[in-house]
Amino acid sequence: MAPAAQNLSFQQQKVIIPNKCGNKLVGILHESGSKEIVILCHGLRASKENFIMTNLAAALENAGISSFRFDFTGNGESEGSFVFGSYWREADDIHAVAQHFHEANRTVIAIVGHSKGANAALLYASKYHDIKTIVNLSGSHDLKVGLEYRLGKDFMERLRKEGFIELKAESPGGIDYHVTEESLKDRLNIIMLEECLHIDKECRVFTVHGSADIQIPVVAALEFAKILPNHKLHIIEGADHVYTDHQAELASVVVNFIKETMQLDKLNAS
Repeated sequence: MAPAAQNLSFQQQKVIIPNKCGNKLVGILHESGSKEIVILCHGLRASKENFIMTNLAAALENAGISSFRFDFTGNGESEGSFVFGSYWREADDIHAVAQHFHEANRTVIAIVGHSKGANAALLYASKYHDIKTIVNLSGSHDLKVGLEYRLGKDFMERLRKEGFIELKAESPGGIDYHVTEESLKDRLNIIMLEECLHIDKECRVFTVHGSADIQIPVVAALEFAKILPNHKLHIIEGADHVYTDHQAELASVVVNFIKETMQLDKLNAS
């Protein structure tokens, strides 16, 4: 086991990329020797060290595909302030990362996002049109969904009365933060299904969702399937929002889809 662990650490490299505001985004490059690379995007109050991100990076590495998992602005090791909304800011962070690898003569073949990271990836595709594969893991079709789960009942009344809602970190090393009315409006002003209509028809979107997700119910996946013309759907039976007992299946379906995508790209190029 020890040699494998040493080999893994040899293939990982910390990379720091400035975003358009000058904040340093910190990420880990899993170098597998492929020119192609996949960008991995974490969810709300998570980081590049979230087990979904690290497991996907390991699975891609085992398939010979390089990946880059990074912290959005104000999360993990990256600079800047954490904001509850900031979906478009996160889409711009993805753009900074994608540009970094384009300039390094790498081919970004896919953006994989979980939960809020999935929404940021979809918004990226609706705005930038330069990456042709998005993997949407448990993204929300309606950003009003899940607010009561996170903020509690009567959250709007509490916001108006107190000016903010304080949320404590969900795990050791996590972030305590205030939700303000302004940051909530930033989230609610985004109409996800309308934004998704701006995604190029050539862009492949693969949606994966757990049937037992109570934070963002599986109806979200079905709504994406209705409006995205170049879409594939995979429901993981019994899986919750973070795929607690279904990590192996999640990694398998994501890696297989990306491998299929690479084959298609090679066929189209020949």
